[in-house]
Amino acid sequence: MKKLCVFCGSSTNTAQKYLDLSIEVGALLAENQIDLIYGAGSIGLMGEMADAVLQKGGKVYGVIPEFMVPWEVCHQGLTDLQVVSSMHERKKIMYDMSDGFVALPGGLGTMDELCEILTWRQLDNHQKPIWILNFDGFYDGLIDHFKKLKEERFVTEAHFNLIQIKNSMSEIVKEFLKTGKEDELV
Repeated sequence: MKKLCVFCGSSTNTAQKYLDLSIEVGALLAENQIDLIYGAGSIGLMGEMADAVLQKGGKVYGVIPEFMVPWEVCHQGLTDLQVVSSMHERKKIMYDMSDGFVALPGGLGTMDELCEILTWRQLDNHQKPIWILNFDGFYDGLIDHFKKLKEERFVTEAHFNLIQIKNSMSEIVKEFLKTGKEDELV
């Protein structure tokens, strides 16, 4: 079974279109027998996506630091839940469990997770695919910033190309299903 780590928001104040997207993503993962690895929240995009996977009979693995359990209203219906001691441990476990990564719309936590996994890829700590789902142009500004980093030579062309940008989750799932588990994080 392939496992995809999805980074996304836990805010309950986001527009309905983002919640709908996360439900669609969750259903698509389950329908394609892709296990979800995520941050274990039960609210916002995180909760909607996990619920959609579970409702379709899929598996959901959550990892959350103990101090965040009350903040993100830790999901209690997961296939497996790991409560860990730190954010670093959370991310390392999520990254180790996953065969690929997708960033959906989200806030600072999503940016942190995306930038860290990109950095680890840049440093050759793994060879797993990384996608940004640019739903409704949500990531246009970030993509422009990544282009600026390349233009100003803070990022090489090769490192810039590590970022795969797609406008639909079905494109990502199609590509993901073609990949193999190529590497483990060092």
